Amino acid sequence: MAKQKQPGEPRTLHDYVLWAERQFDKAGLYFGHGTDNARDEAVWLAMHVLDIPYEALDAEVSRALTPGEAAQFRALVEQRIATRKPLAYLLNEAWFAGLKFYVDERVIVPRSLIGDFVHDRFAPWIKPDGVARILDLCTGSGCIAIAAAFSFPEARVDAADISRAALDVARINVEQHDLHDRVELVESDLFSNLAGRRYDLILTNPPYVDARDMAALPDEYRHEPELALASGESGLDDIIRILAAAPEHLTPGGALIAEVGNSCTALARRFPSVPFVWLTNPNGDESVFLLGEEELRRHAARFAR
Repeated sequence: MAKQKQPGEPRTLHDYVLWAERQFDKAGLYFGHGTDNARDEAVWLAMHVLDIPYEALDAEVSRALTPGEAAQFRALVEQRIATRKPLAYLLNEAWFAGLKFYVDERVIVPRSLIGDFVHDRFAPWIKPDGVARILDLCTGSGCIAIAAAFSFPEARVDAADISRAALDVARINVEQHDLHDRVELVESDLFSNLAGRRYDLILTNPPYVDARDMAALPDEYRHEPELALASGESGLDDIIRILAAAPEHLTPGGALIAEVGNSCTALARRFPSVPFVWLTNPNGDESVFLLGEEELRRHAARFAR
């Protein structure tokens, strides 16, 4: 949709998207929970209110909103500005790996960069035919577990989280995607309740925000559960525990794939001799690493210190 100034009150879909964009920009909102700019946030809001897919937007730009649609649109814009809640919470929806998920403030909004690799089944690093058991550790909304279940249709998936409230949200998503027969939810502090279970692939987007970054987070992040974000002074508390325990839960030749966000630099500095394979996403980000079972065992003593 071309960006043009519209005189008077908004009337059409096009008008409302531009109006919302201006309101968001003027309010100084932070974007990072499904969009990264005011225009995309306004478009997402329009898609929700009018219940239309993205590919239908161009055909609907001149559509006049009904009074009810206009009132709902305005109310959501006002809520977004007044509360600083991520739009995903206001709409109770988020998108991950091309799939729609229910979300609320019991879980963080899905945005893991693991989603950039799951469609291709982590090629060329993983041999998909050898993956029969998958673990999504710190599953939250269940988005990674569910995306993995679709990408590996022959595999069974465990989705573990320390938070019973988060697992209640994950259960909603498992049911909505009709995967209750292949995705098992497990309440567990990392591997504590997974004794004896081994996996060909462990995926995790654990807490990794360090104390300094936690103190500086924009208001939007304050609506997310701190339990799913904070990981000690360095941001490495949880990932080091995962590295130490993962070998006992991987099959021979299995692999751990983890996202560590801004803590990737701290992790590499902490373990300079560990050959982390940093996966590069289409935007050049390298905050997701892969380590094979053999390498994890070789460096187990370092992680246990």
